Amino acid sequence: MSQEIAILAGGCFWCMVKPFDQWDGVEAVVSGYTGGHVPNPTYEEVCTGTTGHTEAVQITFDPDVISYEKILDVYWTVMDPTDAGGQFVDRGSSYRPEIFYTSDEQKAIAEASKAALDQSGRFDKPIVVPITAASAFYPAEDYHQDFYKKNPDHYQRYSVGSGRVDFLNQHN
Repeated sequence: MSQEIAILAGGCFWCMVKPFDQWDGVEAVVSGYTGGHVPNPTYEEVCTGTTGHTEAVQITFDPDVISYEKILDVYWTVMDPTDAGGQFVDRGSSYRPEIFYTSDEQKAIAEASKAALDQSGRFDKPIVVPITAASAFYPAEDYHQDFYKKNPDHYQRYSVGSGRVDFLNQHN
């Protein structure tokens, strides 16, 4: 069995786990922080916006079962790719969307996927998600992991109250 890593940011990482967790071939989805300059940041530090990190998920998957292309297809349906300033009610750089590639192949696939989405006409604004080389990924605190399973009521209230659910229903 082979393994590959995808690192994706799409706003609050609580809402980025469940959509990937349900696919065959996805072995693990870890909430964490990446893209910044502070080693081993805490949630509180990342929320200040001074670490350079964004909330993200690290997806370990078997590319023989689910492709990176499919991972990106899912990604584009669970966030707003036209909003670089955060996602929904969560604003600022710690909630920015971003694709962090781990190989030249992933970079090429991500660029092609982004271009196809931009040309699809699905959104009336340009796709603004940066595609960046992956750097260190730091798992978030335990209470953030699998939040949708541990706190289903809170998760549901947040995903609806944030505006995410309405937006996704409108654009998918």
